Amino acid sequence: MSNIKNAFKNKKAFIAFFTCGDPDLETTKKAIRSAVKNGADLIELGIPFSDPTAEGPVIQAANLRALKGGITTDKIFAFVRELRKDIDLPFVFMTYTNVVFSYGVEKFVSECQKSRIDGLILPDLPFEEQDELADALGDDGKTILIQLVSPVSGDRIPMILENARGFVYCVSSMGVTGQAGGFHKEVRRYLEYVKSVSKIPVMMGFGIKSAADVEPLMDTIDGVIVGSHFINLMRDSNFDENAAKQYCKEFKQELIR
Repeated sequence: MSNIKNAFKNKKAFIAFFTCGDPDLETTKKAIRSAVKNGADLIELGIPFSDPTAEGPVIQAANLRALKGGITTDKIFAFVRELRKDIDLPFVFMTYTNVVFSYGVEKFVSECQKSRIDGLILPDLPFEEQDELADALGDDGKTILIQLVSPVSGDRIPMILENARGFVYCVSSMGVTGQAGGFHKEVRRYLEYVKSVSKIPVMMGFGIKSAADVEPLMDTIDGVIVGSHFINLMRDSNFDENAAKQYCKEFKQELIR
């Protein structure tokens, strides 16, 4: 059974995203440990890719910094195995289809399972083309494929979520608080629809900076994913692990109060 279920034991879940190797693996390790100790319920690990089509400029830049620093998929697997010596929190990889298929699907899945990676997020892998990866992952739940949906998924959402596992990643265009009221209403309708058809927790990502951003939607979602803002925070603090500590601690406290 997937370890991901443990992320939802403490009320609303907080997922923190890290680009592996930005600016180096030792710094990434310290920041992850700080997040784990201070409120993160699940860690999303980005495997850098040169053409991350679902990412904005912040994560694109983080990918490039890591790649220029010599990061490789093999180094990341070794890095995760090191973290796994004392961290049991759920880990999921977020990367792109080319990374998995160029590495070799069977080999990639095998390394994920050896490294106790609980889930994979591949935003550019169409639902209709998931069979090969799904077959390699198998049904034992050691490593599962996380499904993404967005407002444009529309009538496809029930099909995409029919056999979804772990949690559903809801891509949202929601930005900071203070946007027009109609914008929030549109996001709420979409999330309520996903929630109505989903058998698993519904997580909201893209564009979230603080718990206040999602406060009007907390009755609908099961938690949030923070990526770009967290990367900006780390970069602006010169990758100070204390910045990760303070941010994660405050975010989680606001999320569950």
